[in-house]
Amino acid sequence: MREFQQIDVFTTEPYLGNPVAVVLDAEGLSDAEMQRFAAWTNLSETTFVLPPTRPGADYRVRIFTPGEELPFAGHPTLGTCHAWLRGQDRDEVVQECGAGLVTIRRQESGLAFAAPPLIRSGAVDEQLRAEVAEALGISSAEIVEAQWSDNGPGWVGVLLADADAVLALRPAYSADIKIGVAGPHRAGGPADFEVRAFAPLGGGSCTEDPVTGSFNASLAQWLLSSGRARAPYTARQGTALGRDGRVRISADDDGTVWVGGGTVGCITGRVAG
Repeated sequence: MREFQQIDVFTTEPYLGNPVAVVLDAEGLSDAEMQRFAAWTNLSETTFVLPPTRPGADYRVRIFTPGEELPFAGHPTLGTCHAWLRGQDRDEVVQECGAGLVTIRRQESGLAFAAPPLIRSGAVDEQLRAEVAEALGISSAEIVEAQWSDNGPGWVGVLLADADAVLALRPAYSADIKIGVAGPHRAGGPADFEVRAFAPLGGGSCTEDPVTGSFNASLAQWLLSSGRARAPYTARQGTALGRDGRVRISADDDGTVWVGGGTVGCITGRVAG
Protein backbone atom coordinates (compact mmCIF):
# COMPACT_ATOMS: atom_id res chain seq x y z
CA MET A 1 0.00 0.00 0.00
CA ARG A 2 1.24 3.49 -0.89
CA GLU A 3 0.40 6.84 0.63
CA PHE A 4 -2.03 8.78 -1.53
CA GLN A 5 -3.46 12.29 -1.51
CA GLN A 6 -5.83 14.22 -3.73
CA ILE A 7 -5.21 17.96 -3.72
CA ASP A 8 -7.43 20.72 -5.10
CA VAL A 9 -5.27 23.40 -6.71
CA PHE A 10 -5.77 27.10 -7.48
CA THR A 11 -8.46 27.42 -4.83
CA THR A 12 -8.71 27.96 -1.09
CA GLU A 13 -12.12 26.27 -0.94
CA PRO A 14 -12.32 22.52 -1.58
CA TYR A 15 -13.84 21.28 -4.84
CA LEU A 16 -13.71 24.60 -6.73
CA GLY A 17 -10.23 24.24 -8.28
CA ASN A 18 -8.48 21.53 -10.27
CA PRO A 19 -7.77 18.23 -8.48
CA VAL A 20 -4.60 16.19 -8.86
CA ALA A 21 -3.99 12.68 -7.53
CA VAL A 22 -0.59 12.22 -5.88
CA VAL A 23 1.01 8.84 -5.16
CA LEU A 24 3.80 9.32 -2.64
CA ASP A 25 6.65 6.79 -2.41
CA ALA A 26 6.16 5.52 -5.97
CA GLU A 27 9.44 3.58 -6.13
CA GLY A 28 9.07 0.24 -7.85
CA LEU A 29 6.12 1.14 -10.04
CA SER A 30 6.62 0.52 -13.75
CA ASP A 31 5.70 3.00 -16.47
CA ALA A 32 2.74 0.80 -17.40
CA GLU A 33 1.52 0.65 -13.78
CA MET A 34 1.72 4.43 -13.45
CA GLN A 35 -0.16 4.93 -16.71
CA ARG A 36 -2.83 2.40 -15.72
CA PHE A 37 -3.38 4.07 -12.36
CA ALA A 38 -3.60 7.51 -13.99
CA ALA A 39 -6.21 6.18 -16.41
CA TRP A 40 -8.13 4.72 -13.45
CA THR A 41 -8.23 7.99 -11.49
CA ASN A 42 -9.47 9.66 -14.71
CA LEU A 43 -8.29 13.06 -13.52
CA SER A 44 -6.53 15.44 -15.88
CA GLU A 45 -3.25 14.48 -14.16
CA THR A 46 -1.92 12.00 -11.62
CA THR A 47 1.59 12.31 -10.21
CA PHE A 48 4.09 9.87 -8.76
CA VAL A 49 6.76 11.02 -6.31
CA LEU A 50 10.22 9.45 -6.50
CA PRO A 51 13.69 10.15 -5.07
CA PRO A 52 15.54 12.90 -6.96
CA THR A 53 18.30 12.10 -9.43
CA ARG A 54 19.65 15.63 -9.94
CA PRO A 55 21.65 17.70 -7.44
CA GLY A 56 19.59 20.35 -5.71
CA ALA A 57 16.23 18.64 -6.18
CA ASP A 58 14.11 17.72 -3.16
CA TYR A 59 12.07 15.10 -5.03
CA ARG A 60 11.35 13.87 -8.54
CA VAL A 61 7.85 13.73 -9.99
CA ARG A 62 6.39 11.96 -13.00
CA ILE A 63 3.16 13.41 -14.37
CA PHE A 64 0.59 11.34 -16.26
CA THR A 65 -2.71 12.19 -17.93
CA PRO A 66 -5.11 9.27 -18.50
CA GLY A 67 -3.36 8.70 -21.82
CA GLU A 68 0.24 9.95 -21.70
CA GLU A 69 3.14 11.21 -19.63
CA LEU A 70 3.89 14.96 -19.57
CA PRO A 71 7.28 16.59 -18.97
CA PHE A 72 5.66 19.41 -16.99
CA ALA A 73 2.25 20.59 -15.83
CA GLY A 74 1.35 23.44 -13.53
CA HIS A 75 -1.39 22.39 -11.15
CA PRO A 76 0.24 18.96 -10.60
CA THR A 77 3.44 20.79 -9.64
CA LEU A 78 1.71 22.77 -6.89
CA GLY A 79 -0.48 19.87 -5.76
CA THR A 80 2.45 17.46 -5.58
CA CYS A 81 4.48 19.97 -3.57
CA HIS A 82 1.56 20.43 -1.14
CA ALA A 83 1.34 16.65 -0.65
CA TRP A 84 5.12 16.18 -0.35
CA LEU A 85 5.48 18.94 2.25
CA ARG A 86 3.07 17.20 4.66
CA GLY A 87 3.17 20.11 7.08
CA GLN A 88 6.87 20.94 6.69
CA ASP A 89 7.68 24.59 7.22
CA ARG A 90 9.65 25.14 4.01
CA ASP A 91 9.76 28.44 2.13
CA GLU A 92 11.27 26.95 -1.02
CA VAL A 93 11.27 23.52 -2.67
CA VAL A 94 12.97 22.30 -5.87
CA GLN A 95 11.09 19.75 -7.95
CA GLU A 96 12.68 17.56 -10.59
CA CYS A 97 10.48 16.64 -13.56
CA GLY A 98 10.78 15.88 -17.25
CA ALA A 99 11.23 19.58 -18.02
CA GLY A 100 14.12 19.92 -15.56
CA LEU A 101 14.26 21.60 -12.15
CA VAL A 102 11.33 23.78 -11.09
CA THR A 103 11.49 26.02 -8.03
CA ILE A 104 8.38 26.32 -5.86
CA ARG A 105 8.04 28.84 -3.07
CA ARG A 106 5.48 29.99 -0.54
CA GLN A 107 3.62 33.21 -1.25
CA GLU A 108 0.81 35.01 0.50
CA SER A 109 -1.63 33.40 -1.96
CA GLY A 110 -0.26 29.89 -1.33
CA LEU A 111 2.36 28.03 -3.34
CA ALA A 112 3.87 29.34 -6.58
CA PHE A 113 6.17 27.85 -9.19
CA ALA A 114 8.70 29.63 -11.35
CA ALA A 115 7.44 29.53 -14.93
CA PRO A 116 9.66 27.24 -17.01
CA PRO A 117 11.16 28.60 -20.23
CA LEU A 118 9.13 28.35 -23.40
CA ILE A 119 10.28 25.72 -25.85
CA ARG A 120 8.27 27.35 -28.64
CA SER A 121 6.99 30.89 -28.97
CA GLY A 122 6.09 33.43 -31.62
CA ALA A 123 3.11 33.99 -33.87
CA VAL A 124 1.35 31.01 -35.44
CA ASP A 125 1.06 30.85 -39.21
CA GLU A 126 -2.16 31.80 -40.98
CA GLN A 127 -3.17 28.20 -41.65
CA LEU A 128 -2.91 27.23 -37.99
CA ARG A 129 -4.68 30.45 -36.97
CA ALA A 130 -7.58 29.46 -39.24
CA GLU A 131 -7.62 25.92 -37.80
CA VAL A 132 -7.68 27.29 -34.26
CA ALA A 133 -10.54 29.65 -35.10
CA GLU A 134 -12.51 26.79 -36.64
CA ALA A 135 -11.86 24.60 -33.59
CA LEU A 136 -13.11 27.35 -31.28
CA GLY A 137 -16.16 27.99 -33.44
CA ILE A 138 -15.26 31.61 -34.18
CA SER A 139 -13.93 33.58 -37.14
CA SER A 140 -10.24 34.38 -37.54
CA ALA A 141 -11.17 38.06 -37.28
CA GLU A 142 -12.29 37.51 -33.67
CA ILE A 143 -8.78 36.45 -32.67
CA VAL A 144 -6.86 39.47 -31.45
CA GLU A 145 -3.59 37.54 -31.47
CA ALA A 146 -2.45 33.90 -31.56
CA GLN A 147 0.96 32.75 -30.32
CA TRP A 148 2.78 29.54 -29.62
CA SER A 149 2.83 29.37 -25.82
CA ASP A 150 4.49 26.00 -25.38
CA ASN A 151 6.38 25.14 -22.19
CA GLY A 152 5.98 21.39 -22.65
CA PRO A 153 2.34 20.41 -23.24
CA GLY A 154 2.18 22.16 -26.65
CA TRP A 155 -0.17 25.09 -26.02
CA VAL A 156 -1.27 27.53 -28.69
CA GLY A 157 -2.33 30.73 -26.93
CA VAL A 158 -5.25 32.80 -28.20
CA LEU A 159 -6.19 36.28 -27.06
CA LEU A 160 -9.79 37.43 -27.57
CA ALA A 161 -11.27 40.89 -27.17
CA ASP A 162 -12.68 40.39 -23.68
CA ALA A 163 -13.70 37.92 -20.98
CA ASP A 164 -17.26 37.68 -22.31
CA ALA A 165 -15.95 36.39 -25.64
CA VAL A 166 -13.93 33.74 -23.79
CA LEU A 167 -16.94 32.60 -21.77
CA ALA A 168 -19.11 32.47 -24.90
CA LEU A 169 -16.91 29.84 -26.59
CA ARG A 170 -18.50 26.47 -27.33
CA PRO A 171 -15.67 24.55 -29.02
CA ALA A 172 -16.00 21.04 -30.41
CA TYR A 173 -13.07 19.65 -32.33
CA SER A 174 -10.80 16.66 -32.79
CA ALA A 175 -7.81 18.43 -34.36
CA ASP A 176 -4.56 17.71 -32.53
CA ILE A 177 -4.25 21.19 -31.02
CA LYS A 178 -4.10 22.21 -27.36
CA ILE A 179 -5.63 25.68 -27.21
CA GLY A 180 -5.51 28.14 -24.33
CA VAL A 181 -7.71 31.22 -24.56
CA ALA A 182 -7.67 34.46 -22.57
CA GLY A 183 -9.54 37.76 -22.58
CA PRO A 184 -9.39 40.77 -20.25
CA HIS A 185 -12.11 41.56 -17.75
CA ARG A 186 -13.42 45.08 -17.43
CA ALA A 187 -11.98 47.21 -14.65
CA GLY A 188 -13.47 46.17 -11.34
CA GLY A 189 -14.30 42.68 -12.60
CA PRO A 190 -13.75 39.43 -10.67
CA ALA A 191 -10.22 39.09 -12.07
CA ASP A 192 -7.92 40.71 -14.60
CA PHE A 193 -8.26 37.94 -17.22
CA GLU A 194 -10.65 35.08 -17.96
CA VAL A 195 -8.88 31.92 -19.13
CA ARG A 196 -10.04 28.63 -20.65
CA ALA A 197 -7.99 25.68 -21.95
CA PHE A 198 -9.03 22.91 -24.35
CA ALA A 199 -7.50 19.67 -25.64
CA PRO A 200 -8.80 17.19 -28.22
CA LEU A 201 -10.59 14.01 -27.16
CA GLY A 202 -11.13 12.64 -30.66
CA GLY A 203 -14.41 11.88 -32.36
CA GLY A 204 -15.08 15.55 -33.00
CA SER A 205 -14.98 16.56 -29.33
CA CYS A 206 -12.60 18.20 -26.89
CA THR A 207 -12.18 18.41 -23.15
CA GLU A 208 -11.85 21.56 -21.04
CA ASP A 209 -9.35 21.73 -18.20
CA PRO A 210 -10.70 23.38 -15.03
CA VAL A 211 -7.58 25.41 -14.13
CA THR A 212 -4.32 25.15 -16.07
CA GLY A 213 -1.03 26.10 -14.48
CA SER A 214 1.15 25.38 -17.50
CA PHE A 215 -0.89 27.53 -19.86
CA ASN A 216 -1.24 30.34 -17.34
CA ALA A 217 2.57 30.28 -16.99
CA SER A 218 3.20 30.61 -20.71
CA LEU A 219 0.33 33.09 -21.09
CA ALA A 220 1.86 35.28 -18.38
CA GLN A 221 5.23 35.26 -20.13
CA TRP A 222 3.54 36.31 -23.36
CA LEU A 223 1.29 38.99 -21.83
CA LEU A 224 4.02 40.51 -19.66
CA SER A 225 6.71 40.54 -22.35
CA SER A 226 4.33 42.13 -24.88
CA GLY A 227 3.06 44.75 -22.44
CA ARG A 228 -0.52 43.46 -22.58
CA ALA A 229 -0.47 42.90 -18.81
CA ARG A 230 1.45 44.08 -15.79
CA ALA A 231 2.35 41.97 -12.78
CA PRO A 232 0.86 41.24 -10.38
CA TYR A 233 -2.41 40.16 -11.95
CA THR A 234 -5.05 37.49 -11.36
CA ALA A 235 -6.59 35.11 -13.89
CA ARG A 236 -9.89 33.36 -13.31
CA GLN A 237 -10.47 29.92 -14.84
CA GLY A 238 -13.06 27.17 -14.57
CA THR A 239 -16.10 29.45 -14.63
CA ALA A 240 -17.74 27.61 -17.53
CA LEU A 241 -17.36 24.32 -15.61
CA GLY A 242 -18.81 25.58 -12.35
CA ARG A 243 -15.37 25.98 -10.77
CA ASP A 244 -13.83 29.17 -9.39
CA GLY A 245 -10.08 28.88 -9.89
CA ARG A 246 -7.77 31.80 -9.26
CA VAL A 247 -4.24 31.96 -10.65
CA ARG A 248 -2.05 34.74 -9.29
CA ILE A 249 0.80 35.94 -11.46
CA SER A 250 3.75 37.87 -10.07
CA ALA A 251 7.24 38.67 -11.31
CA ASP A 252 10.63 39.32 -9.74
CA ASP A 253 12.89 42.19 -10.74
CA ASP A 254 15.03 39.73 -12.70
CA GLY A 255 12.03 38.82 -14.86
CA THR A 256 11.20 35.47 -13.25
CA VAL A 257 7.46 34.87 -13.55
CA TRP A 258 5.70 33.11 -10.66
CA VAL A 259 2.43 31.23 -11.02
CA GLY A 260 0.62 30.73 -7.73
CA GLY A 261 -2.59 29.87 -5.99
CA GLY A 262 -4.19 28.06 -3.11
CA THR A 263 -3.87 24.32 -2.51
CA VAL A 264 -6.30 22.29 -0.37
CA GLY A 265 -6.03 18.64 0.66
CA CYS A 266 -9.30 16.81 -0.04
CA ILE A 267 -8.47 13.09 0.21
CA THR A 268 -5.79 11.30 2.23
CA GLY A 269 -5.31 7.55 2.35
CA ARG A 270 -3.46 4.58 0.91
CA VAL A 271 -3.77 2.84 -2.43
CA ALA A 272 -2.78 -0.62 -3.61
CA GLY A 273 0.27 -0.81 -5.78
